[in-house]
Amino acid sequence: MKRISTIFLQVVIVLVGIVVLAILIRVPQTEGRAKNLDLFSIYADPFILYGYAASVPFFVALYKAFKLLGYIGQNRLFSPNAVKALKSIKYAAILLSILIVVAGLYIKIYHNKDDDPAGFLAICIVTTFIAVAVATAAAIFGKILQNAINNKSENGVTI
Repeated sequence: MKRISTIFLQVVIVLVGIVVLAILIRVPQTEGRAKNLDLFSIYADPFILYGYAASVPFFVALYKAFKLLGYIGQNRLFSPNAVKALKSIKYAAILLSILIVVAGLYIKIYHNKDDDPAGFLAICIVTTFIAVAVATAAAIFGKILQNAINNKSENGVTI
């Protein structure tokens, strides 16, 4: 049962990655500031390029979560590699939240006065809170896991 659950979660992570990648490719062609631009100009827009660069930590966190589920499926949760994966997820989430805040500040300061940035800023706030929550959860789980590894090694129990 546990192996099936981890495989299911790994499939969900892959599907999330595919959906986000599809959104990153398709949405700039149909929405927002690049709606009326040609294909080259859309993907040469600095803000869209910033969005692609800012998505890198998201995909890194997805990859590390996929690997962490692999460790769980192999009964290797109590290993230094699992702790490293959680640390990577934490740092990726922190970096992502910073990049989202910078994008929100940029839009708030430099938006066209005819535009209303409230929707974009609301999305920035929600995604920043989600990223901070993921970073906090990864940090807590990483500390718990590291303490469990330390306790087992002190007691002479093999991991």
